[in-house]
Amino acid sequence: MERKQLFYVVLICFALFFTGCGSKKIVEQKPSSNPTSSSETESKSAVPTLFIHGYSGGNGSFGGMIKRLEADDFTKKEVVLTVSAEGKINASGKLTGKENNPSVQVLFEDNKNNEWNQAEWIKNCLIYLRDTFEINQVNLVGHSMGGVSTLRYLTTYGDDPSLPTVQKFVAIAAPFNNFVELSEGETVDGLIANGPSVQSERYADYVNGIDKVSAGMPVLILAGDIEDGSLSDEIVPVADALSVIALFKAHGNKVQEKIFYGKNAQHSQLHENREVDQTVANFLWRSDK
Repeated sequence: MERKQLFYVVLICFALFFTGCGSKKIVEQKPSSNPTSSSETESKSAVPTLFIHGYSGGNGSFGGMIKRLEADDFTKKEVVLTVSAEGKINASGKLTGKENNPSVQVLFEDNKNNEWNQAEWIKNCLIYLRDTFEINQVNLVGHSMGGVSTLRYLTTYGDDPSLPTVQKFVAIAAPFNNFVELSEGETVDGLIANGPSVQSERYADYVNGIDKVSAGMPVLILAGDIEDGSLSDEIVPVADALSVIALFKAHGNKVQEKIFYGKNAQHSQLHENREVDQTVANFLWRSDK
């Protein structure tokens, strides 16, 4: 009889043990691929975000990022605007007006043209969205030359009240100081605080045009460091990509910056980097509670 009771006790213990393991597996779920912090909440609106590729870029430059952000339910790609060498807009798709954080991919047929013409083409894209869909607010995201041309647009046409207001600006590995590296004795922290000690003609143009930019526009500046000792993403120096931070801050803009490290921080890999995806999404479409 005692052996039989002991058998039942052991059986119950095994049952409780495995029940406990099953409960633990349910509790320890795999973390979400795009978690929201307790202080942030995802926000949706009908404000379109334009993604502008870099020098010699094309559909693949931001195509992957937009697709991944769409899969994560951050955005919905609704329009592709292809700009001819003459600045004419050929549109595919339409803005629905739904609060789904719509994305607009901008493609330049002449993808090796200068920043002045590209700034004009960005303006044409905004005019098209204004006239066709009655858009009065946008976000702008530029990679490399796309960031340079976007800031050229902002410092040239940013105070034009007839154009849609730019709510937020994101620049990924943009050579704002025309590939100028750190000077001797200069540090990245010092450059972020005070601006570059050597200013290119491009940077000087930004200084002269910064008053055309809305001081209420938040800015996100991203750079890459492949950690080979060059302090660059292989193409754009970290100091170059971060060179405009002090300029924006002195103007009154709220600026966030981040440097990404390793092989996935290579210039053309930055727009394929999931950590970059998350940083851009958080900045554009999440807000403090």
